[in-house]
Amino acid sequence: MIGPIVLPLKNPETQKSETQGLGTPPWQPDLGSSQRMDPLSEVLALMKPQVYVSGGFAVLGDMAIHFPKHQGIKCYAMLAGQCWLVVEGVPEPVLLHAGDCFLLPRGFPFQLTTDLSLEPVHYTVALSQLGMRNEAPGASEGARYMAGGHFALTGGHSEMLLHSLPPIVHIRRESDKAAMRWSLERMREELRNPQPGGSLIAQQLAYTMLIQALRLHLTDAASAGRGWLSALSDKHMSIAIASMHSDPGYPWTLQSLAERVGMSRSVFALHFRETVGATPMEYLTRWRMLLAADRLKNSPDGLSAIAQSLGYESESAFGKAFRRIMGCSPRQYTRSGPPCAIPVRQGAEDHEQELVVTG
Repeated sequence: MIGPIVLPLKNPETQKSETQGLGTPPWQPDLGSSQRMDPLSEVLALMKPQVYVSGGFAVLGDMAIHFPKHQGIKCYAMLAGQCWLVVEGVPEPVLLHAGDCFLLPRGFPFQLTTDLSLEPVHYTVALSQLGMRNEAPGASEGARYMAGGHFALTGGHSEMLLHSLPPIVHIRRESDKAAMRWSLERMREELRNPQPGGSLIAQQLAYTMLIQALRLHLTDAASAGRGWLSALSDKHMSIAIASMHSDPGYPWTLQSLAERVGMSRSVFALHFRETVGATPMEYLTRWRMLLAADRLKNSPDGLSAIAQSLGYESESAFGKAFRRIMGCSPRQYTRSGPPCAIPVRQGAEDHEQELVVTG
């Protein structure tokens, strides 16, 4: 086992009080900043990814490991060797080579195996078999090493991101692997030679790998599918989405958005729906409500100020839109507990054990 770094999730209210006055962590950008972020960065900020764990593990012999359904996103890379990735519901296994990176955003059960003919064992069994091995990457001939992170999306409505991704995002093109190489090499070095501050560096490297993998997925035309994430790689649709994100309170209309991207109204409406899976006005309303939900929980702004900043002339009109999208009134949402679209249902001890194996 190579020094996994386990970071138990805290109660959101406790975490909020502990970090008050310390500024926004680098992996949770401040949505109130005057500097505009791109749409992917803004959505990730709303989803508030937190690292369950970052680190790596080694498999020095033939083994097939079964991992049950998980919550959040797992992002890993092969540092050395190769193995098979088998995800439930995906017809074909994926052969991972050194330098490959992959995301598992849907939480489906999966297997990592050196041989497809092997009978998989549960990760808890694998933990006991791997627990005494602590060789660093490159120490053993023929060994297989994997590193990365497991992320919880603690913001509300994280399906906006997760449902826009396939069950496996596999980064395997040589040009793409070259773009990931710096992060992978730094992660390898942190695992090989732990230093003071290594836990925080490993967190940031894992998060960088996640963002870089999403970015590379966007540029891969072969992986393009329906959804707002894929639409960010479309020249015209990305302009429309960026426009709505940069000024959500502007009174956008189908006509004004079509003019912004240089298309006719009818062609723009059809192309947006086919690409994103929703009409432009549906997307705009949903984005406004996601922003409103975040501000209701995390800002001192009153209901009237939030409504006006998002383009609604009255609290009544805003409330109707919020209830339609979020399923409850703004005041009910404010009084409810901290949102957690992907709650942690495992006990801390069991969860930590899984992370040591997967991490």
